[in-house]
Amino acid sequence: MRKILITGCAGFIGYKVCEYFLKNHYNVIGIDNFDPYYDLSLKEHRINYLKNYENFEFILSDIRDKGTLRNIFKVYNFEGVINLSAKAGVRNSLLNPKDYFEVNVIGTLNLLELMIEFNVRKIILASTSSIYAGQKPPFREDMKCDNMLSPYAVSKKSAENLIWTFHYLYGISAIVLRYFTVYGPAGRPDMSIFRFIYWAINDNEIIIYGDGNQRRSFTYIDDIAFGTYLAYQLEGFEIINLGNDEDNKLIDVIKIIEKILNKKLKIKYEPFNKADLYETKADITKAKNLLNWQPKVKIEEGLKITIDWFLSNNIKLSSL
Repeated sequence: MRKILITGCAGFIGYKVCEYFLKNHYNVIGIDNFDPYYDLSLKEHRINYLKNYENFEFILSDIRDKGTLRNIFKVYNFEGVINLSAKAGVRNSLLNPKDYFEVNVIGTLNLLELMIEFNVRKIILASTSSIYAGQKPPFREDMKCDNMLSPYAVSKKSAENLIWTFHYLYGISAIVLRYFTVYGPAGRPDMSIFRFIYWAINDNEIIIYGDGNQRRSFTYIDDIAFGTYLAYQLEGFEIINLGNDEDNKLIDVIKIIEKILNKKLKIKYEPFNKADLYETKADITKAKNLLNWQPKVKIEEGLKITIDWFLSNNIKLSSL
């Protein structure tokens, strides 16, 4: 079996990407540091699910720890690396910017240097639509990105630059995937759809930062995992958007949740955060051409599946 390293395997996108590769007969070595950015019970839930696969092995580790990473590279003969480890969250990056650069930039550099040392020739980097700040949607990969609004976005663009540099210098295959607002079962609690559903089910107020007319290319997790798998098969260097080319207003998402749950929700409006983008929309022409990929799950279907997961698992978090 082909053997790959997937970092951030206990994360929302990480565990789904692991599952896709496991189902396609890869040996997956997954590492995660169980960062307590949000309730760790979700990460435990994901890892316990992955441990059902015989071709999965989990190692508790941190990509900032180069010494431990080197030992992992020594033991396993990796074909490639999928770097999904990251400090995520636009607003939180305003509070702890140093952490974001240590993980997203230095952690990526550690992986790249070890790839060269151990002759690993392929890497996928998870990036973000947040780097498109200042551009007019729909966002294309060839747009100039130098007006980032948060340390998070700056750190991800810095990681992209490192990826390009190592491709140029050492000839490794390096694919950057810019993800757009991913949602679905077992998602991240800091993301809007997770919060909206959690609050709705528990009869809490729905908090919106802004007027609710902000638009997002909400993209279902299975579509993202499949696109990541397809991108891994590419060679050379590419930057590719993976996102829904149909965007939705936040207030319209809440209306769909109301309809599915058959209840009227109380909404509380808070000031818009200037570090957030008001609108994101993906141009996925490149993904269609290079990967033959486009999202399959419509927002109504994705929300229904996600709500069913919440109800089936009786999700209770210590904080949100």
